[in-house]
Amino acid sequence: MTRRHFIYGAVGVGALATVGGGVALAAAKRNEAPADDIVVLEVPTDNVTTSDSLSLVEDATTLMTCVGDYTLPYGSLVWSNSDDIAVCLTPTEQANPLTQVAILSLATGTSTVVLDKAQGHSEGFDIFDVRASSSGVIWVEADIMDNMWRVYTASLAGGPETPSLENITCVAEGDTIDWETPSLAAVGSWAFWQVLPTAEGNARAEDSLLYRAAFGQDDAQVVYTSHGRMSTPVYAQTDAVVISPRAEAAGVYYQLTCLDAESGEVRDSLVLPLNMKPLEAAYGPTGFSFSFDAWYSYGDGISGIGTYVPANPVFDGNYADQLWFCFDRTPTAAPAWCGSYFMVKSTTAVCGVNLDSGEYFAFDVESGADTYGDYLATSGTHTNVVTFSNVDDTPLEGDPIHKCNVRVWAPIA
Repeated sequence: MTRRHFIYGAVGVGALATVGGGVALAAAKRNEAPADDIVVLEVPTDNVTTSDSLSLVEDATTLMTCVGDYTLPYGSLVWSNSDDIAVCLTPTEQANPLTQVAILSLATGTSTVVLDKAQGHSEGFDIFDVRASSSGVIWVEADIMDNMWRVYTASLAGGPETPSLENITCVAEGDTIDWETPSLAAVGSWAFWQVLPTAEGNARAEDSLLYRAAFGQDDAQVVYTSHGRMSTPVYAQTDAVVISPRAEAAGVYYQLTCLDAESGEVRDSLVLPLNMKPLEAAYGPTGFSFSFDAWYSYGDGISGIGTYVPANPVFDGNYADQLWFCFDRTPTAAPAWCGSYFMVKSTTAVCGVNLDSGEYFAFDVESGADTYGDYLATSGTHTNVVTFSNVDDTPLEGDPIHKCNVRVWAPIA
């Protein structure tokens, strides 16, 4: 396995390597009724508007300004669920270790390595995936030779400019033959990880589980159990997480579920039609957002490829009677929210949609950017939005460019 495949292959950004990989058609039967005690989302076609109804604002900088433009090593991956920091998985200049973890100050661009190698480095582990809040960091280490993974958390001290890890603790471990490498989320003072049985392994009939632990504490607890494989990676909001467990019903129904990060209680839920499998699920100011990377032969207004979100806030759980918007491009990242903008990843660009004004914009993509273009690093709702692109370019004049470019954007008041 090459360095690039390790870093890009399974860290929750699989779309980086395979953006636009084709269109599938899902043709499941619609005549299997759900259990009497669940309500399945039904949205008429007339209640959904798409990107074609929006007006393009050609110059994105008239609506959002770039408040930070920073450089990281080429091949870096970036995530942010904070107004102040992003966490970065960066390649090293050597083959061993492959990766390290850095905290990036969004205000100044100061990048500080807080973990220079895996805790299990001497046993053959490398850092595989990472997330952070301003309070702590959660990461996965993987030993690809022995098919093992471990989850660690640590408290984050020192603030954005001088960060350091404290109380590093291993909270879970497993093998990749029976259990998929967990997806991660960091919200407030809590670390979350979602564990799914592999589809073909010995544990394939076991439950899927969402765990959490306080950063730096060995107090792991099960927050949610799904009798069947969950559909989407765990998503981090500013004070909640979103998962897509199986609903308790005959047939396969996925239930979008928003959980309060502090209490672990269910805030909101929404059941999708039979066999409709979301790629991503999120939660924002108007309620649930979800995306499909396949067409369905049923489902009326929500049967197509794209990212869906209610046009107005849903206060009573009545999603069916709402007007919906669909950003009808093949989804490659979960959405985020910034000011009045619904932030989504298009084929190569990151776009902002203002449903009130009926306008959208696309950030420019730097020449020489990798095939995925500019990527959305932010999750949740924040005062800024972070994007990044890995650029490998040889201009006609000047030196070759080999870097990861991170940009921080803020709405113009």
